[in-house]
Amino acid sequence: MSEFKALLVSEEQGDYVRRVVTRQLAELPVGEVLIRVHWSSLNYKDAMSASGNKGVTRSYPHTPGIDAAGVVESSSVAELAVGDEVIVTGYDLGMNTPGGFGQYIRVPAAWVLKRPAGLTLRESMVLGTAGLTAALCIDKLERAGLTPGSGPVLVTGATGGVGSIAVAMLAHQGHEVVAVTGKADRVDFLRGLGAKEVLSREELQAGTGKVLLGERWAGAVDTVGGDILFNVVKSLRYDASVACCGLTAGGQFQASVFPFILRNVNLLGVDSVEQPLVAKASMWDRLSLQWKTDLSQLEQEITLDALPDYIETILAGGMVGRAVVNLG
Repeated sequence: MSEFKALLVSEEQGDYVRRVVTRQLAELPVGEVLIRVHWSSLNYKDAMSASGNKGVTRSYPHTPGIDAAGVVESSSVAELAVGDEVIVTGYDLGMNTPGGFGQYIRVPAAWVLKRPAGLTLRESMVLGTAGLTAALCIDKLERAGLTPGSGPVLVTGATGGVGSIAVAMLAHQGHEVVAVTGKADRVDFLRGLGAKEVLSREELQAGTGKVLLGERWAGAVDTVGGDILFNVVKSLRYDASVACCGLTAGGQFQASVFPFILRNVNLLGVDSVEQPLVAKASMWDRLSLQWKTDLSQLEQEITLDALPDYIETILAGGMVGRAVVNLG
């Protein structure tokens, strides 16, 4: 088969137009592994790529999709054989390399991970980059001393992909989870994922001008950044940590050293894109075994043809949970 379907984003007179088109395998870049993609997932970075954000994707036309799960069709390396079920997340996939919103990708072998035995291809894409990021956040918090029973763990941006998975995973592991959202109509959704308490975004924004706030959180996963992040830092308990992985509320905040030198707290940065493959493999093993969590309440399955509408939804801030893309 030399033809396949893909979402193609084209720049046309200053606008970025998204269409499902037929492409040729010969149009894919040179790479060691050709993969027939069966599942992908929609992330905010994909929506930025699909709307012409040059900080994500430099040139168009382009096929986004930073996540892909499928079957090896051809391989020039011994470690990956035809028929192997594999996943690819991050690196340059979907950024400047044609991504998982196409039925085929061709990528370097160093990006490709064999599917963990405890997950199906579909389950791996319900998780995708969002699940991997949530796992990396929780892993860093654990290594900094967080354990179940330590106290309430805060999750900001809790209805988004990373946030909703973090809520479910932390609750599954026995933590007391407090979720933060700007969507007042999603309280029941978050409680269904395991949140013991749900706070409004406005509650977390109060006290921005203060150098310290009352000690509340034994740990936190922050997916939004901005002043909300530093308000979380200011309200961590002594020796506690927050793992930071997003910036939807802004890339800057007003900061002081007081929480760090008076309360011994930690601000932990988390990146899932350029993690070495061995580190990703370790997290995927945990996601497929001891951290495996029922995510059925937060996922919805969509088709390639539905992607343009869902991209508009996620850009407008209306996306809840995870959209897993069925590429057939």
